[in-house]
Amino acid sequence: MTDSFLDSSKRLYGRRKGRPLRKRKTELLDGLLPSLEIPVPQPGDRIDPHALFAKPMRDVWLEVGFGSGHHMAWQAANNRDVGVIGAEPFINGVAGLLKLVDDEKVQDNVRVLPDDARPLLDALPDASIGRAFVLFADPWPKKRHWERRFIGPDNLPRLARVLKDGAELRLASDDMGLVRWMLEHTVRHPDFEWTARGPSDWRHRIADWPPTRYEEKAIEAGRKPVFMRFIRKARG
Repeated sequence: MTDSFLDSSKRLYGRRKGRPLRKRKTELLDGLLPSLEIPVPQPGDRIDPHALFAKPMRDVWLEVGFGSGHHMAWQAANNRDVGVIGAEPFINGVAGLLKLVDDEKVQDNVRVLPDDARPLLDALPDASIGRAFVLFADPWPKKRHWERRFIGPDNLPRLARVLKDGAELRLASDDMGLVRWMLEHTVRHPDFEWTARGPSDWRHRIADWPPTRYEEKAIEAGRKPVFMRFIRKARG
């Protein structure tokens, strides 16, 4: 879960850094991050996602706002032939991911943009991403802040452009206001199809969708997460 957002005026809302980091995480930011970091793309830049990895990858997936990195590290560890790119502006979350990457030894198939995801989305080629995740994003509950929600009219076209035909977009939240918002906007978008056929399809995660730490805390607090899977429709 990320609690930062960059609006259309390029203003970043939310925190960039939290509590002071422990020694190991500070060392990983200095020592490991440079080898995994994607420089923030500038307007007009183009990035081949496969070229980010030294070894050939079967596919490349993208997680927007990976929080403390547990989901992203699990996907990388369980899909060694898939390049997993994550964007997260909260430096404590980046440090958390780096610890997991180091523990799981998945440096070969993880790359990190320690910043907002939108410049990266704009720099990626059409139909270049095989799966995307936006999990437990900040719900921005006040109505005047709804335009800051990542899933919406501004970013769904970005995701639709970079996702391959048939690619999955996975969304999750424990905030029912945000769930309704994401569902409304994504179902209405012409390029996405919701896969759900019954209540169990959004009440339960599928086998290759591990829990996040935030999800576990939400369940402990009595909130019920919702898990949504959308397919990118075929072009043309």
